[in-house]
Amino acid sequence: MNPLLLAATEIQQFCAERGWKFCLIGGVAAIRWGRERTTRDVDVSLLTGFDQEERFIDAFLQRFKARRPDARDFALHSRVLIIQASNGVPVDIALAGLPFEQKMIERSNPVRFAPKLTLQTATPEDIVITKAFAGRHRDWNDVEGILVRQRGKLDWDYILRELRPLCELKEAPEIVDELLQMRAKIDAE
Repeated sequence: MNPLLLAATEIQQFCAERGWKFCLIGGVAAIRWGRERTTRDVDVSLLTGFDQEERFIDAFLQRFKARRPDARDFALHSRVLIIQASNGVPVDIALAGLPFEQKMIERSNPVRFAPKLTLQTATPEDIVITKAFAGRHRDWNDVEGILVRQRGKLDWDYILRELRPLCELKEAPEIVDELLQMRAKIDAE
């Protein structure tokens, strides 16, 4: 089996055994809803809330190898725990606590990636929101792939309702404009 999917399965099982709420985001989820692309890591959103992150971080660090010597402190400061699965695949775990993040995890659903492999991934709308918000070149490529493949199926009211306040917090309202321009271009094709 693909090492990336094995790593995702291992992290998913670790979270599920503890009853933790989570979903896959990033490249694995973008592939589900958009177009095929290469990705070298697994990205997870784990609902930790605020003031309880240490117990989640410590549990992961007891089981998995950190990718930097100050992984615990880095996670507490940046809200991203950087580890690797037992097969060496890099894993980034976003410590979720914002209302949007909680909603994204609650809305997530399972998908079959292989005959005996089901992974919990965020919805296409939530991936569009997180990717547009991140705003890196590869994120916009993922957004474009999702908009093309999911044309006519996306809940745009939800996307804009959730993305606008996030962009206001980031002081980057132009993100919404860029997304709407991309949508218009794709819809015109």
